[in-house]
Amino acid sequence: MAWLVLVVAGVLETAWAALGTGYAVWVGIGAVETAVYGIFALHDPATIGRIACLILIVAGVVGLKVLH
Repeated sequence: MAWLVLVVAGVLETAWAALGTGYAVWVGIGAVETAVYGIFALHDPATIGRIACLILIVAGVVGLKVLH
């Protein structure tokens, strides 16, 4: 049930946060920083998969900024 609420909230968020590329970059940076904080400060696992996903987020943010 919690995941359903989270997905619905994420979908509804796009309705009020129609700020384009800037918003996507802001959210991407926040997501990466939060995950890195979790790895270093909260000792979350730093698996290859998690690191790869963080790299993909950074690549997407850079791509959005460069191709804007």
